[in-house]
Amino acid sequence: MKKYFFIAIIFIAAASLAQVKQTVTKSTVTYEIKNMGINTHGNFSGLKADINFDEKHLSTSSIEASIDATSINSDNTMRDNHLKSEDYFDVAKYPKITMKSVSFKSKGGGNYTGIFNVTIKDKTKPVEVAFSYTDGSKTGVFKGSFTLNRKDFGVGGSSMMLANEAKVDITAETSK
Repeated sequence: MKKYFFIAIIFIAAASLAQVKQTVTKSTVTYEIKNMGINTHGNFSGLKADINFDEKHLSTSSIEASIDATSINSDNTMRDNHLKSEDYFDVAKYPKITMKSVSFKSKGGGNYTGIFNVTIKDKTKPVEVAFSYTDGSKTGVFKGSFTLNRKDFGVGGSSMMLANEAKVDITAETSK
């Protein structure tokens, strides 16, 4: 019995050591949403992430990330100030948007889906994120895309001019 216990401990330790801790060195986080029928775009900066991702050990891989909500930039200062207000992101009260992985599945060829708990304005919802991962010897590149419903997070109220669905794209280059 003790032999199996030690084998299990060694297996768990080996799986945790196999995880590759990665540090974000460069990132882009963009969004697109229709406003009055016109696609509007913007971005966030300040992505921080704790990435422990190993393609061979998805069940023990994890990604926790946050973005600085105060960094929203739509190339229009008046709009940015409105987006930072209580009506939208309420950045004074909720300065961060977070994502925490729940699970990953391989789709083959460096393509994956992950279920992430996304938290905006203290409201957390599971979101499926399709992403690719390119593994280099010292670097990695994650490229992901997902759609979320702004109303699920209390962003923008019941505006009839603003679409409910927003598309988010994330690219993160990492060093190992």
